[in-house]
Order: sequence, then C-alpha cells, then structure tokens
Amino acid sequence: MKNQLLFLIAFLSFGALFSQTTVSGTVTDAKNNPIVGANVYLEGTYDGASTTENGKFSFETTETGSQTLVVSMLSYDPHYEMGDVKYFENLHIKLVESINALTGVTLTAGTFEAGDNSKVSVLKPLDIVTTAGAAGDFVAALQTLPGTTSVNEDGRLFVRGGSAGETQVFIDGLRVFQPFNATANNMPTRGRFSPFLFKGITFSTGGYSAEYGQALSSVLLLNTTDVPDQEKTDIAMMSVGGGLGHTKIWGDHSLSINTSYINLSPYETLIPSNKGVQWNSPYESIAGEAVLRSKGEKSMFKLYTGFNHADLDIDQEDINFDDFVRFRLKNNNLYFNASYKYFFANDWSLTTGAAISWDTNDIGIVEDNIEAKETASHIKAKVRKSFNNRFNITFGSELFNTDYKETFLADDGFTFESNYDDQLWAGFMEADIFLSNQFAMKLGLRGEHSSLLENTTVSPRVSVAYKPGDKGQFSLAYGDFYQNPISNVAKFGEPLLSEKTSHFILNYQYVGDGKTFRAEGYYKDYDNLVKYDTERPQFNSNFTNFGSGYAAGVDVFWRDNKSIDNLDYWVSYSYLDTERDFQNYMESATPNFAPKHNFSLVTKYWMDKLRSQVGLSYSYGSGRPYNDPNTPEFMAEKTKSFNNLSVNWAYLIDQQKILYFSVNNVLSFNNVSDYQYANTPNANGVYDRRAITPPADSFFFVGFFWTISTDGKSNQLDNL
Repeated sequence: MKNQLLFLIAFLSFGALFSQTTVSGTVTDAKNNPIVGANVYLEGTYDGASTTENGKFSFETTETGSQTLVVSMLSYDPHYEMGDVKYFENLHIKLVESINALTGVTLTAGTFEAGDNSKVSVLKPLDIVTTAGAAGDFVAALQTLPGTTSVNEDGRLFVRGGSAGETQVFIDGLRVFQPFNATANNMPTRGRFSPFLFKGITFSTGGYSAEYGQALSSVLLLNTTDVPDQEKTDIAMMSVGGGLGHTKIWGDHSLSINTSYINLSPYETLIPSNKGVQWNSPYESIAGEAVLRSKGEKSMFKLYTGFNHADLDIDQEDINFDDFVRFRLKNNNLYFNASYKYFFANDWSLTTGAAISWDTNDIGIVEDNIEAKETASHIKAKVRKSFNNRFNITFGSELFNTDYKETFLADDGFTFESNYDDQLWAGFMEADIFLSNQFAMKLGLRGEHSSLLENTTVSPRVSVAYKPGDKGQFSLAYGDFYQNPISNVAKFGEPLLSEKTSHFILNYQYVGDGKTFRAEGYYKDYDNLVKYDTERPQFNSNFTNFGSGYAAGVDVFWRDNKSIDNLDYWVSYSYLDTERDFQNYMESATPNFAPKHNFSLVTKYWMDKLRSQVGLSYSYGSGRPYNDPNTPEFMAEKTKSFNNLSVNWAYLIDQQKILYFSVNNVLSFNNVSDYQYANTPNANGVYDRRAITPPADSFFFVGFFWTISTDGKSNQLDNL
C-alpha cells in the first residue's frame, strides 16, 4: 500500500512538471539596448521574473490557454502581449519610453512663460511686477525681454520689427479689444490691468498657437487666478493716487475686487513737466476690476470685468504752430469676460467663453472735436481630447464682431462720419504629438473669414522640439499670420485684403541649476501691407495692399538666481534687421520704432538685515531711424541712443506693511525718440525741426502698501 502511494505522488508530480510552460524572451528599448530589472509576469498570477543584465527573462508557469503577459519598467510605457501562453517563448519586446511631463521636451519657440506652475518659465509673476522702472505695469516689465523694443513715447509692446498694433492681448483665452489706457500723443500709456489678479502670463514673440489670430507679430495671454489661497484686503497710498483691493472666499466660490484712483495734479505741482508740455488738467483716472470664480467638481466658471475712466487736458509744442496745440481727451472703457470649462470622462474637456467691450473717446484738438465709439465682442468654444500622454487634439470656433463709429466736428461746422462693421469668423485645429521625451511637435491650422474684407485666409502653424540632454533643447517653428487693417484705415471702407506675415523661428533653451539661457533666431516675411498716399489715413487717401517687408534678427536671454546669494538678475539682447514699404513710405526703409540693437539688464537683491529688496534696471537702444526732409535720402538719419537707468527700493516695515520708492531714468538721460519737421522751409530753404522727447526726463514714485490677510504673512511685494 505504501509503495502504491509513493508511486501515485511521483506520477502526479511528473504530470505537473510535464504540463508546465516556459515563458522567455528579451526586453530592449527602441534602440535595442537591453533593459535591466524590468518586471515580466502573467496578469492575475504570481508567475513572473525580472530581466537580467542582458535584458533576458525566463520563468515557468502551469497556466494554459489565452493569457496576458505584462512587461513594466519605470520611465517606460507598460507593454502587453496577449495570446496563447505556449507561444510566449523567445519573445523580443521593445519598451517605449514614457512621456514625463516634468522632464520631457516642451515647445518653446517664440514663447516666454510666466507662471508658477510652468516648468519652462523664465519669468515668474513676481518678476513681472518687481522690475525697476516698470512701476507695476506688466507691459513695461515685458519690455526687458529680448525681442521687444523700447519705444518710450508710446508704452505699448513693439515686437521684432512689428508695430504696436501687431500685438493682441487675451484674458482667459478671450480677446481684449482696448488693452491700454488712452493717452495723448507722444506720452506713454500703461496696461489697464492689475497684476495681482493674474496667475500667469504667456508672451509669444512669434510663432504662436493656431488658437489665436489677428496678430502679425505676437500675442500676450493673461490667465486670471483660479482659486485664491486666502481672504485678504490690500490698501495702497501712492504719490499719484490710491488703491483698494479685497478677496472674499465662501466655499468653492470667491470674489476679488480691485479699485484705483490716479491723479497727476499733485505730482505736476511739485515736479513740473518739461517746457514742451503745459498741463491744463493733468491725467486723472478711476478704474476698477473684479473676478468672480466658482469651482465645481469637474468645472470652473470665471467672470472678469474691468472699468476705466480717464480725463486729461494738455497743451503741447508743435513746430508748425506759434502757440501750443491744445489736446483734450475723455475715455470710458467697460469690459466683460466670462469663461466656463468642464472636464468630461475619457479626458474630454470643453471651454466656452464670451467677451464684450464698450470704448468711447471724446477728443478735442484745438477747436475741433472727434467722437469715437467702438463696441466689440468675442464668442469662443474649444474642445480638447487627450488620447494618451503622447497625443492630444484641440479644435474650436470663434466669432469676433466689431462696430466702430467716428464723427469729426470741425470748428467751422464741417462734419464727417466714418465707420465700419465687421464679423470675423475663425475655426482652428491643433494637435500635440510627443514621440518621445526627446521629440515633440505641434501641428495647427486656422481659417478666418471677414465680412468687411470679404476674403478668407488659411494659416498653417508647425512647431517641433528636440531635447538632446536633460537641461537643453532645440525648437523650430513656422506659421502664417493674418491681420485685418486697423481702425484708422478700416473706418474709410476701402476694399482691402488682410495683411500677412510668415514666421520662421529657431530656438535653443537651457534651464537648470537656477540658470536660464535662451537664444533665438527668426525671420518674418511681410506681404499685403496697407499703403496710402497721404501723410496719414484720411477720407481722400488712395489705399492699396502693395506694401511688403521683412524682419530678421537674433534674441539672447540669460538669467541667474543661484550663483550669488540673494541676487537675481537677467540680461537680454536683441539684434534686429528690418525694412518695410508701408503706410505713406516712398520706398522700403527701417521704421522709426525699430532700432537695430536693444539691451536690458535687470537686477534684484534682497538685504535680509535691512528687510529690503533693491532693484536696478538698465535699458539701451541704438539710434532710431527718422526722415530728414533736408537730405535726399529717405529715413536715413538716426537719433542718439536711448538710455534708461531705473532703481527701486521696497522696505518691509513689518511683514504686511511695505514702503516703496522708485525712480525711472534716475540719471535723467535726455532721450530723443524722433524729430518733427516744419511743413514748409524757412527763408534759407531749410526745414526747421524740434526734438520729440518725454514729457519728463525722470519720474519719482513713493507708495505705502498694507495687506490684511488671514495668515498675517502675505504682503504686496508681489505687486510692486
């Protein structure tokens, strides 16, 4: 009996051994390099093994029939083999490298990020508003970046040989139609927005996404804060006015309100403007902004609104008049913006939004008056689908409507009205493709149709990026961009085409160890630029699209915040070669707003013992071209170089109270932006001229800022 039992056990053991199947193979990467330590197992069982130094694996299993073999390894996508287990022998499995959102390649050509959560940011929100000379204006801070030009008498963004009208601004993906405050001729303006309401800024100096259009040079994208971290009140008392802000939170809902009042009369009394300017009523404005947020389980709703009223009355010198020329302006601007985003299952998301603005200008020039009114709106819907971490697609549609009316009332009773009404429809589609952690591409297409111009445009956009190492990468971008003629041309109703430019961009960026280096070369080809045969656009001008031009250059950026304790600095340099035949130009020439060389140095140093942050900014621009009618060449002369050294100092009285002091152009460089020549020559046959200079060589600012917050630690240093 005992022998029979031993025989039965031996027989069963032999049968079990005989029924086992060997699973074996080799695991490599895409380049056939063996992968060591990969886990290989049959799903739902304990049968498996790890790969050896040569990438091989082998194990036995008693499982039969259809099975799933799983191969997993950190930094690689899981691999699955399905089939009859008896065929799992001598397999060659290639693992695909997984896409790492933190260390993988990104598309950076033409784009500067400023957001706390962006891994490719070269600036943070704090940098935008603590730059000396910027006086809290994010646009002025962006002018320290390469690719921009310091046009000190204007204040708007001039990018890579483009005029200020070639840059568009968006809030939460929706167009802002009048992003800058109204001002007088040759007096710099400021952006309408308070910096602390925004969580991040994307400034594209070229080659931007197919989601955006109607900008020949660049787009500036502002994103409002999603969820504030705490309730607080901000109080500001300044040498030029005051401000009050408050954030209230209840559950998943919050409201932030900010108001400000600016009046330059006290400042002008203490420090009068230069002799070429006489104020009858210095600049005065009242402004307010609000952001309402409501966060759902899978959704986010935001409502943004801003209001601004500005009033000024000034007499300015003019070479063609014996007396100063009086200029009066009253501007009212109201803007609403609502956006809603919902996240569906299976990685679908829907973003919708609408914006509307009303802008009125009541302008007086000597005894003549101009009344201008613009009502503009933007409706947008966008869908995004992420199929996996390697491929996602975005597509959407939008509609812009602009209704512009202008009435000119002359002192002698003559009246002239001009207006236009345009509906511009656009559709776009864009795909992000990540082939590996080293290579990615973005493919986009945008189509637009304008009812005013009665033409349709199609714009391809392509970006590729390659990352050869851990910290550096190359990017390449191409795109076509269209923009309708601006209001001072469109209002005359002439049959014109959209202006066009094509961008070619090559970029290298290194980010690591607290240092950022960025170098970018570009070429822009302009076509269909608007030309006219009068000094400025007017009702009897002959308009054509025969203009053309180009812009080419190199931008370099370096930032270091680690090498020296408490010191953060960046250096920017831009070289620009551009010519264009447009507007009333007699031939192709470099415009006055496009100096060949631009340089900026920004430093910020924290002194712990003095509880202070000290900042210094220096900007340089080579001479700007201008036309001298006393010489035969067109736009052949150049002004002297532009120089500006600005300083600021922020002292923490305590954790939530700050005393702030700044001086713009502390050395009072006498900068000349252009020259105005007389319309007729003098008795000697020479055209007299006057230099166009800033209304004041330097600007002083003193402010006290007090924050009252829940944690007792927050302050407004982020907003200075």
